[in-house]
Amino acid sequence: MTTERQEKRTQAQAAEAAERKKAERFVYQDDEVMEKPFDWAQFSRLAAYIRPYAKQLLPVIIVAMVLGTITKLLVPLLLGYAIDEVGPEGGKNAATLWTYCAAIAGLFLVQWGAGFFRIRFTNIIGQRVIFDLRAHLFKHIQKLSFRFFDKRPAGSILVRITNDVNSLQELFTNGVVNLLIDCVQLVGIIAILLTLNVKLGLAIMITVPIMFVLSTSLRKRIRRVWQDVRQKQSRINSHLNESIQGIKVTQAYTQEKDNMAFFDTMNTSNRKAWDLASLMNQAFNPLIEVTAGVGSFILFFYGAYLIQQGELSIGMLLAFATYVGNFWEPINRLGQMYSQLLIAMASSERIFEFIDEEPTVAEKREAKELQSIKGDISFRDVVFEYEKNRPALKGVSLEVKAGQTIALVGHTGSGKSTFINLLCRFYDPVGGQVAIDGTDIRDVTIQSLRSQVGIVLQDTFIFSGTIRDNIRFGKLDATNAEIEEAAKAVGAHEFIVNLPNGYDTQVEERGNVLSMGQRQLLSFARALLADPRVLILDEATASIDTETEAKIQEALKKLLHGRTSFIIAHRLSTIRNADQIVVLDHGSIVEQGDHDELMRLQGYYYGLIEAQYRFLEEVS
Repeated sequence: MTTERQEKRTQAQAAEAAERKKAERFVYQDDEVMEKPFDWAQFSRLAAYIRPYAKQLLPVIIVAMVLGTITKLLVPLLLGYAIDEVGPEGGKNAATLWTYCAAIAGLFLVQWGAGFFRIRFTNIIGQRVIFDLRAHLFKHIQKLSFRFFDKRPAGSILVRITNDVNSLQELFTNGVVNLLIDCVQLVGIIAILLTLNVKLGLAIMITVPIMFVLSTSLRKRIRRVWQDVRQKQSRINSHLNESIQGIKVTQAYTQEKDNMAFFDTMNTSNRKAWDLASLMNQAFNPLIEVTAGVGSFILFFYGAYLIQQGELSIGMLLAFATYVGNFWEPINRLGQMYSQLLIAMASSERIFEFIDEEPTVAEKREAKELQSIKGDISFRDVVFEYEKNRPALKGVSLEVKAGQTIALVGHTGSGKSTFINLLCRFYDPVGGQVAIDGTDIRDVTIQSLRSQVGIVLQDTFIFSGTIRDNIRFGKLDATNAEIEEAAKAVGAHEFIVNLPNGYDTQVEERGNVLSMGQRQLLSFARALLADPRVLILDEATASIDTETEAKIQEALKKLLHGRTSFIIAHRLSTIRNADQIVVLDHGSIVEQGDHDELMRLQGYYYGLIEAQYRFLEEVS
């Protein structure tokens, strides 16, 4: 029995170790915990987002903050004077008491009004700053090159725009202002205590250095654990995104149980990180309470002695007690604020890491607008590599005349899609040049280039919205008549009008209510509506059935007419009428010509076609 239990324990430990090892694949370079000291320059960079609202709103906040702090500091002092003057030893009448009561009530009223306006306007600034920061981050990410997205999963990017930005919300809405209020209040309390009685004030201040030394030792660890929390949240979001996108594959291979176990491992790790971070945060509270207890002991023990010596009145001792209580309150908040500041800094580092990311495909300062093009395209000794020392294109050259249709064929990984990526300038070549009408595309603006290039992919992306909106994506100012004309031209009109609401039918994310063929037809309509001078079809007919293909072939004649076109396809019906067929193998052009010429060569292209015929015969 003992042996069996040991075996089970060993198996359980092995399984847990395997899960941990599996989880390591979700550690991305951009999510590693950053071990950096507090960076005031970065904090100043965050504060720069407040500047647009400084003149409009900050004066109100500053006035409210000063009024609220002054009134709070005056109340204990008036209470002390009231006790001394109206008490048994003071001998003043009831009218004096009512005067003090009215003054204190007035101070509380001013304090309430100041707090109301301060909170209102700080929330306005905070929300506007978060709005600007999130908009800036999203706008910047839209401009980044494909290499940026190649290195990072979608979930990791989503965390930056949502969770990390949200974690700064409390800092901007209350944190910074409360920090200033607490600092001013502390200075004010210290000044008042030393003014009322220097001896007692200095005796109480003895506890401050002790608390400072103890709290400082916690800071680095608090920073580290909150960065670890952000890291684990990023991994969970990445895994969630991957799991949702791949749910069909997961269910098809009955991997739900394994996927749930893996998620449970990540979720547990995240919970433990949060527990540790919360524990470190709460370590400040007992530290403050113990220090405050020591301060209170000194206050009443030494204060009683000073009263006996006639150096302190009872009213001033009570004022002292109130001020000391008010002293530890901001100290406690400052400790919590420091933790909050560390959380914000951990998030801001991750946000600014993205904002500081420069596009690898960047426009030159002197880039000019690409005027309406004819469509002559040339690749001149182009070299490109996705990873260093692993070339995807090896010095290829290709001349394409305006209006020609070029078919790119070859096995997977031969470099077909790389041609397209370079032409659209999703990447820049390592060597050589890509030119349109004799102009290097690196010398023109990206927007003016891509606005004249249309692309239809095999995996068509359909956005949430109506059918009409998805077609209009190719030309946002298109009329309903133009949209329907484009749909009719590619054979999509018939299935659209048979949908429940026709062109106004709502489609969900990625268009899951549509078949793959229907989605492809929509992408053709979108491309036709955009009316690009250069058209790219990247396996665009791969998901279309034979019946639909007959309609598409007719539509392609209209789509390709008068345009320089590049077609990546394996179907003979799609490529045989191309003006040039370029055969690629391992990043090099091995054959080039029209269909008849290449078939007569009986070379690489001939072998591809023969293999396709044999496959079709076997299937049929």
